[in-house]
Amino acid sequence: SMRWGAASARSDALRWVRPLHSIVATFGPENEEPEIVPFEIDGVAAGNITYGHRFLAPDAIKVRRFDDYLPALEKAKVVLDADRRKNIVLHDARDLAFAQGLELIEDEGLLEEVAGLVEWPRALMGSFDESFLAIPPEVIRATIRANQKCFVLKRGPTLANKFVLVSNIEARDGGKEIVAGNERVVAARLSDAKFFWESDLKTPLEQRVPKLDSIVFHERLGTQGERVKRIEELAYELASKVGADPARAARAAHLAKADLVSEMVGEFPELQGLMGRYYAAAQGTAPSIAAAIEEHYKPQGPSDRTPTDPVSVSVALADKIDTLAGFWAINEKPTGSKDPYALRRAALGVIRLVLENGLRLPLLHTVRLAQSRMHIHANSAQDLLAFFADRLKVYLRDKGARHDLIDAVFALEDQDDLLMIVKRVDALGKFLDSDDGRNLLAGAKRAANILRAEEKKDGEGAFDQPANIEFISEYEERALKAAIDRASDETKERVKAEDFEGAMHALAKLRAPVDAFFDKVTVNADDQRLRKNRLQLLGELRAAMRRVADFSKIAG
Repeated sequence: SMRWGAASARSDALRWVRPLHSIVATFGPENEEPEIVPFEIDGVAAGNITYGHRFLAPDAIKVRRFDDYLPALEKAKVVLDADRRKNIVLHDARDLAFAQGLELIEDEGLLEEVAGLVEWPRALMGSFDESFLAIPPEVIRATIRANQKCFVLKRGPTLANKFVLVSNIEARDGGKEIVAGNERVVAARLSDAKFFWESDLKTPLEQRVPKLDSIVFHERLGTQGERVKRIEELAYELASKVGADPARAARAAHLAKADLVSEMVGEFPELQGLMGRYYAAAQGTAPSIAAAIEEHYKPQGPSDRTPTDPVSVSVALADKIDTLAGFWAINEKPTGSKDPYALRRAALGVIRLVLENGLRLPLLHTVRLAQSRMHIHANSAQDLLAFFADRLKVYLRDKGARHDLIDAVFALEDQDDLLMIVKRVDALGKFLDSDDGRNLLAGAKRAANILRAEEKKDGEGAFDQPANIEFISEYEERALKAAIDRASDETKERVKAEDFEGAMHALAKLRAPVDAFFDKVTVNADDQRLRKNRLQLLGELRAAMRRVADFSKIAG
């Protein structure tokens, strides 16, 4: 929206998407002449008059009700519905491309913008000199999109020297002058882009790196140059964990931000990384290093591709973890809907890089390693791990997993291996879908509730010691004790072998003895020795199950 009118200098001025010239407001039943609803906004009174296209049909239009409004505007060269304007633009642009044996490169964001700029959309085709095709296609697209709001076209896999513009009028000459005007502007902008491209190629990326020392990343986290050094060291450390050559990972990280001081990225910031790849390749850099310069920003959203090349993965992880570790170190975290540094996206990027590449990465150690290079006293790694847990819930929830199962696994100590956490969550979900799992969960939660209540009386950890076999008097107690011992040993071995489904199978054997125990045995016996021993037996049950997950965190 914009402030407009005489009071536009004031912050409390009326805000509207366009300057407000007239307001139509009528009301009345179908069988009667509608009345004007009387009110005014900033001096503009409501009425029953509107206007058509400013140039093609500027006369006043009297409106009775909405059924008249829509066709009257259409007759006056105004397409009211924004979705219909989008469809017209898209359909006409595709037709123009098809007629020339070309294909439209569709752009939803640009389509949305263009549809909001015109009332009576008319698609026209222009062209530019083929010599400009020597520029990278992404540069041509960015230039034409940013400066002229035009769509580009391709012939097969390569960009064509044609573009589609959208006019707001029906020109008497069929749009020749409009096309010619746009072609002149496009040619001028592409000439600038070609100059940037050729100028940038003259300076090796290595020579640009020192200039990063003059760009502040954040006043408390140093310059981009300092940040590059941190990312370089972290990428070197991470390389062995992702199967990358450490020297190549460090080299890619060293060059990763160099294009930020290029002419092209200065003009089109959205091309960062991509231009670095082009420049690196043109200067003879190894393909994996050149690719990593572009791909280290990825993934940038849930639908963005995740890098798979080990060098790219190393640098992408180092970049994102440095960002997260740094902002956590200075206590600049996302709050509510505010996330000015895109830290949620960075965390999701780390999660996707780890899971989609099947990586074993100790997050706590990695975060602490990153923070150790910042010369900031920070004790925030555990809190950042909790943030990763929240982001992992979002990621897995979109894939159908339950967030309480993630809580149950993260509640265990030293759980910072995302790949193993997901494997535990998957195994736990399958287990709880079975009858044994559901019934054992009920028994485990009953035991946890009893222990929680009694520990309030006797103190935290009062029942953590093993039950004394001498004080076990009932058959069901002995059966449960033996079952817990067997299940605990087997679960320990299965977890050690990372066989989480096997661990769940071992726990499933506890279902019958747990049910029998609660059916036949009074836990809070009058004899205090029996009471304590039975509570200790429940403590053993809780400990055995906590080898896999904290079942008290699970709903149900």
